[in-house]
Amino acid sequence: MQERHRDRRLYFEEQSYTMSKYVIPFINDVFPVTKDTTVLEIGCGEGGNLKPFLDKGCQCVGIDLNEPQIENAKCFFELHPNKDRIKFIYSDIYDVIGENMTFDLIFLRDVIEHIHNQERFMGFVKQFLKPDGVIFFGFPPWQNPFGGHQQVCQSKLSKIPFIHLLPASAYRRLLEKYGEEPSELMEIKKTGISIERFMKILKKEHYQIVRKEFYFINPNYEIKFHLKPRKVLPLLNVIPYFRNFYTTACYCIVKNK
Repeated sequence: MQERHRDRRLYFEEQSYTMSKYVIPFINDVFPVTKDTTVLEIGCGEGGNLKPFLDKGCQCVGIDLNEPQIENAKCFFELHPNKDRIKFIYSDIYDVIGENMTFDLIFLRDVIEHIHNQERFMGFVKQFLKPDGVIFFGFPPWQNPFGGHQQVCQSKLSKIPFIHLLPASAYRRLLEKYGEEPSELMEIKKTGISIERFMKILKKEHYQIVRKEFYFINPNYEIKFHLKPRKVLPLLNVIPYFRNFYTTACYCIVKNK
């Protein structure tokens, strides 16, 4: 249990680092974040992504379905000088209604690819957004080398790219052969999202793109693997479908039309 707690603390620090160094500057270019900004993170885990906002004095709320991670979050922030300005909610976002909560900034980082019925979600989440507010999405396109999150495997499969693109039955058999529990990774195979599908949902749900960027080397790889972030070359940005295979992170800021 202590080892698990330490691992989650490390993940917390990694999230905080990338959010502070890359994501907030990306948002600031089009939507300045100040101490008066109200922030909602959906799928917050332990809240590492929220820490840089809380450091600025923002009013923050984190929502997650994982109760142990919410309890970790409360523990991790108990000594923060601005702890009274953050709230963690253990709940399904669809059950958080009638709370009269609206926010200047909503963000989902490495979360949208885990959500079932993304069309429904994208329509539903608007009720939490202030009229002039924005939503930040950061996600790995499904077809990229590790878009199936197989890096979490305990076997050598963690280092093999593109195996998640196998047919479902073959992928499950491979995971089982190497002693992996297939349920979580098979779930991601159902919910993984491509750039094209994401853009199609934005259009259908009447969102306007404020800013977007595609990364060949995910900004989070700096803290995890000591690799400097690299953007996808402009010419390669616009090639439909194929761009999913070499884009490891898509950053996108949207607002309601």
